[in-house]
Amino acid sequence: MLQEQQKLRIMIITALFAAIIGILAQVTIPLPLVPITGQTLAIGLAATILGSTYGTISVLLYILLGAVGIPVFAGFSAGVSVVVGPTGGFIVGFIPAAFAIGWYLERTSFNFVNAMAANTIGMLITLSFGAAWLKVAADLSWGAALLGGFAPQFIVVGLIKAALASWIGVLVRNRLASANILFTEKKSA
Repeated sequence: MLQEQQKLRIMIITALFAAIIGILAQVTIPLPLVPITGQTLAIGLAATILGSTYGTISVLLYILLGAVGIPVFAGFSAGVSVVVGPTGGFIVGFIPAAFAIGWYLERTSFNFVNAMAANTIGMLITLSFGAAWLKVAADLSWGAALLGGFAPQFIVVGLIKAALASWIGVLVRNRLASANILFTEKKSA
């Protein structure tokens, strides 16, 4: 019975993080071509708190909700057209980013320094996918795609969001674990 309760808890928390990603996606700073959104902060939080498997599942659930028409993408947009559109590479890039963040932390430890490194790697993965996709989807040159999707403002804001996701994520993960709400596996030496 206890194991079933743990599974139910993690499924609920995973679904809640899909909703949190959708909510933070609405926090936007409009820019030409690609806006700055709260999605990447939420992706970092999900992966830092839940780890690679459940963090990635929460991202997949978020993308599925948006693809089927629930307006969870930035600007309350939805549909497959958003996923395959010019900014779709960022959305698709959230999947490997969440996995990489969680994977890195599971192999090191869930502290701020490791979380900052993991979230910075996740940010670079997301920006790389986004810029490459932008080049193809918008038929841009590499220079224009990099400027539009990997511009300095994205890196600066991305580092700020990585720091926030690291600090809040480690804090929340530790509190959930100590309250026996999130069960964490111990690494074997």
